[in-house]
Amino acid sequence: MASSTSGGGARHRLRGWLLEGLTDMAKRQPGPHAEPEGVHEGRPWWRVMCLTGLDYFSTLGYQPGIAALAAGLLSPLATVVLVVVTLVGALPVYRRVAEESPHGQGSIAMLERLLTFWKGKVFVLTLLGFAATDFLITITLSAADATAHLVENPHFTSALKGHEVAVTLILVGLLGAVFLKGFTEAIGIAVVLVAVYLLLNAIVVAVGLWHVWTAPQVIPDWSRALVAERGSPLVMIGVALVIFPKLALGLSGFETGVAVMPHIEGKPGDTPERPAGRIHGARKLLTTAAVIMSVFLITSSFITTLLIPQREFEPGGRANGRALAYLAHEYLGSAFGSVYDASTIAILWFAGASAMAGLLNLMPRYLPRYGMAPHWARAVRPMVLVFIAIAFLVTWIFKANVDAQGGAYATGVLVLITSAAIAVTIAARRARQRRWTVGFGVIAAIFLYTTAVNVIERPDGVKIGACFIAGILAVSLLSRVARAFELRVTSVTFDPLAERFIRDTAHRRIRFIANQPERRDLVEYRDKQHQIRADNDIPPEDDIIFVEVTVADPSEFESDLRVCGEVLHGRYRVLTLQSATIPNALAALLLWVRDMTGQRPHIFEWTEGHPLAHFLRFFLFGQGEVAPVTREVLREAEPDRGRRPHVHVG
Repeated sequence: MASSTSGGGARHRLRGWLLEGLTDMAKRQPGPHAEPEGVHEGRPWWRVMCLTGLDYFSTLGYQPGIAALAAGLLSPLATVVLVVVTLVGALPVYRRVAEESPHGQGSIAMLERLLTFWKGKVFVLTLLGFAATDFLITITLSAADATAHLVENPHFTSALKGHEVAVTLILVGLLGAVFLKGFTEAIGIAVVLVAVYLLLNAIVVAVGLWHVWTAPQVIPDWSRALVAERGSPLVMIGVALVIFPKLALGLSGFETGVAVMPHIEGKPGDTPERPAGRIHGARKLLTTAAVIMSVFLITSSFITTLLIPQREFEPGGRANGRALAYLAHEYLGSAFGSVYDASTIAILWFAGASAMAGLLNLMPRYLPRYGMAPHWARAVRPMVLVFIAIAFLVTWIFKANVDAQGGAYATGVLVLITSAAIAVTIAARRARQRRWTVGFGVIAAIFLYTTAVNVIERPDGVKIGACFIAGILAVSLLSRVARAFELRVTSVTFDPLAERFIRDTAHRRIRFIANQPERRDLVEYRDKQHQIRADNDIPPEDDIIFVEVTVADPSEFESDLRVCGEVLHGRYRVLTLQSATIPNALAALLLWVRDMTGQRPHIFEWTEGHPLAHFLRFFLFGQGEVAPVTREVLREAEPDRGRRPHVHVG
């Protein structure tokens, strides 16, 4: 007996630990019960930049090698094209996204407003699938590249070679452990990692530039080889433009930068609706990160192309996926190279932290609100376990191979940037900003081209993204079905006339008739009242109040309920409501009336037709099997049958 009690207590403590903060997080979700957001809370933008920089700056660990492998001797010019697209294209787009969506939802929230009903939900879920691809592959690819740096270090090659999958799984598991423990100090860790990593990279780049400068033959040799290989400068530019889509990983930090916006502190004049201080900080974050990264991308691509033999960039070569680390060992010695490796391994491992923060901020803002995730999806720790489990699976499937995951990573990044460019183009057009509309339209076209080329050349990225999308759609659909009978009304408010109707009947038996409004003429209400009285033996002198629910957007899960009263044809009292579903609205009304009056109200409904067809109508359109579903919603909301309102089915 004691053992059973102890086991139950342990399970209770485990549940409490997993769901810690669930109530507080739920209150921070958009909705009528959301508490005012602490817009002044947070941290300085430059510290948050280090959090998103974990993802963005860490690409220096592999981007120069990818550029050299894709473009060869043309790598520096192709990287310049990437930088131009970054500063002239992606940066203005995401500065506008930060202004339009300052709470971390990103461009998805902007596009969500354009579509309604189920097509809007499916569209958002599709974009969430690509976002999940981007963020989750960030976790697995970064951990895999950290493993590559660890295995290639001269001190560990013999011991770790062949164990890449196991090492990567350990790194992913450690990242999950950080989030399970708590993430309060993560930004502080990020600041240290980013500062050290950028300093070491600056040293490597400076030494590399010095070697290029002091070896007069290097630049002329490269120039002659480039002309012999590509011909005229126009051909070089054209080839660089064609190659650019292969370098898209260098754009990976922008979506993460917007996702972590809630961590940026605001200013005294900020409001939850318009946090101007946070927006200003986010724009400085995006600009500063883009400029720093652009400088490093160009210089690192230049020195790695000129100083490293092309064969070393090939799979199996010592510079494959770790070009700057190769230079660190080659020109600064094994000791400095090992320190550089350790810094690179640390930032690549922790790069998944910014992606995890993005996931934990993004997913709970949509799926629970759509009813497409269980309640515990608003808690941090269960979601961390889910994401880490998926990361384990992805690592195992791709065998911790960086190149194999590159296509999926690039696809996720490009789809999100393209959607952002389209969103800001539409926003500028609606604001009648013609120049911005044209400019953003051109940027959107460039990213559409880039995405299309990437998909054609690396279709595996779309296939992986499609798996994530299919998984999200399947889980969302099953969750929505499982939660169909929840009481999904967040609040109930009555206008003065509706309150008067309830007060007038509070001392008598309260009877409602659920009526589907059609013509709303005298004959409709007279015949309906006569039918209900005859079917249920209700005396003529007893009060009856009609209730009419209008379905607004049946794809919404939660909604407020405003009850309005009106008197029609001089004698019929009618309560009108607007909700996502009829049964849930009726159930919420009955429970509210019971709590207000202390009486168990009666409602008279009816149902005809095939049950399955009615359920599908209820699930998709918020109406159909009204009477049984209303009773089921009440049964789940009020387990005590003695306190449950009465539902009469005719």
